Amino acid sequence: MTAVDTTRTSRYLLGNYAPVQEETTVGLAVLAGEIPADLDGIFARNGSNPRFAPRGRYHWFDGDGMIHAVHFEAGAATYRNRYVRTASFYEEEAAGESLWTGIMEPPDLSRFPQVFKDSGNTDLCWFNGDLLALWWLGGDAYKISLPDLETQGIQTFGNTLETHMAAHPKVDSLTGELLYIDFDPMPPYLTLGSISPAGAVTSSRVIELEGPRLQHDIAFTQDWVIVFDFSFMWSRSALREGRTELEFARDKPTRFGLVSRRDPNAAVRWFETEPCFMYHVINAWQDAAGNVRLLGCRTDDPLADDPTNPDRIAPTLGKLRLEPQLVEWTFDLGAGALRSEQLWDVVNEFPRMDDRRFGQQHRYSYTQRAAAAETLLFDGVVRHDYVMNTFEAHDWPQGWYGGETVFSPRPGGTSDDDGYLITFVVEEATGRSELHVLDAARMSDEPVCRLAIPVRVPTGYHSTWIPGDELRSASRT
Repeated sequence: MTAVDTTRTSRYLLGNYAPVQEETTVGLAVLAGEIPADLDGIFARNGSNPRFAPRGRYHWFDGDGMIHAVHFEAGAATYRNRYVRTASFYEEEAAGESLWTGIMEPPDLSRFPQVFKDSGNTDLCWFNGDLLALWWLGGDAYKISLPDLETQGIQTFGNTLETHMAAHPKVDSLTGELLYIDFDPMPPYLTLGSISPAGAVTSSRVIELEGPRLQHDIAFTQDWVIVFDFSFMWSRSALREGRTELEFARDKPTRFGLVSRRDPNAAVRWFETEPCFMYHVINAWQDAAGNVRLLGCRTDDPLADDPTNPDRIAPTLGKLRLEPQLVEWTFDLGAGALRSEQLWDVVNEFPRMDDRRFGQQHRYSYTQRAAAAETLLFDGVVRHDYVMNTFEAHDWPQGWYGGETVFSPRPGGTSDDDGYLITFVVEEATGRSELHVLDAARMSDEPVCRLAIPVRVPTGYHSTWIPGDELRSASRT
C-alpha cells in the first residue's frame, strides 16, 4: 500500500488530518465511567482519507472515503474502520496511484459527470435498512454493510434513481420518505427528488437556476422542501475556460426556494435575503401562525482571501472561509417576506439534533464550537435550547478536539435531549483517540463513558446513528 506523502504543504495532510492506511477491527476498553446498558446500535462517521499521494494541490475534500464506527451491543463496544470502495477507488487501486486531481486543480470537463473522483467520503445516511455513503459534489450512493462496513456497491433504488445524490439527504420520519438533491456545474444545475419508504424514486424535479451553484444541504417541513440559490457560486466564466473558481457576489441577494411537497406542478416560491452561504441547516418547520421557520449556520464571508473579509482568524479550506453563526429565518408566506435573526455570535458548525424531528419543531440542537484556528477544529459541543434561546457547552479537554456529535435517543425517551451524544475526540499533539458518550440532558457533566481507541482516528466529517433494533430488523430482510 503506497503511503501518502505528507511532506506536501497542505495543512490538511498533517497532524490529525493525516490519513491512516490500516483497516482495523478491535474491542474497546473503558477508560472512565461505563457503557450505558441501553446504548445499543452503531455510531458511524465518514471522512476524507487519501490512500495514494495526491496529484497536484490537495484539498481536504479530495481524499478517499473512510468510515470509522463503534458498535455497541450487550454492554460491549467494537471499533472498525474501512475504506469506502467506490468505482474510482478500485481504478486507482489497480493503477497503484492517484488518477484524479482534486478541486484545487483545473477539472477535466471531458470526463463529465465524473470530473472529480467520486469518493463517497462526506456523509452517511441510514434509510430503509441501508447505510449509504455519499459524496458532497453529488455522486453514486454506495451501500455499506453492517456491522462490517464493507462496500456492497451502488444503490440505484431498483434502477429508479436516474441522477446522482449529494450529501445530506433527509429522512422524513412521519412519511418515511427520503428527500435529496443532485447538482452539477452544467445544466441542469439542481435536481430535487424524493424516494418512497419502499425504496423507489417517486419524484424528480429540475429546479431552474441562473447558473451553477455551490450546494450542500436542504431542509423540509410538512408542506415544503427548502432549496438554496446562494450568492457564493461556481464562476461560469472560469468553467468555460476549463477552470473551477468560486466567487462571492456581494451585490447579488441569496435566494431560498420553497418547493411544494403536495403539488409537483406548483412554481417554486423564491424569497430573497442578504448575500451569504450556508453549509449545514439544523431544521425547518411550520409554526402555529403558518410561517416557515429555518435554523442553520450562516456564513457571511465565505470566500478566502476576499479583501473585504473581517480581519480575524477563521478556518479556511482552500478557497472556502468558514465562520458560520447560528441564524433563524422566518418565511411569512402571506406577505411573501423573509426576515433573519442571528441567535448566537459564536462560530459553530456541523449541527445535529434528534433526526426523528426533522421537519417538525424541535427544542434542542447540538452544534460543534470552532476553535480560533486556521483549520477546522472543534473544541467543544454546545446544546441550544430553542424554546429558551439558551446555550450550554461541554468543553473537550485542553489540546483535544472532537468531531460531529450524533444524538442517540434513549429507548422509550420522548424529549429530544433524552439520550446520548457520541463522537470521537483526539489529542492533536499525539493522535491519541477516544470515543466519548455524553448525557445530552446534562451537557456540562463529565462523559457517561470514555472508550480508548487503540488506533488514531483522523479528523473527519459527518456521522450517523443506527439503532440496534433497526439494524437487527434490516439483517433479517
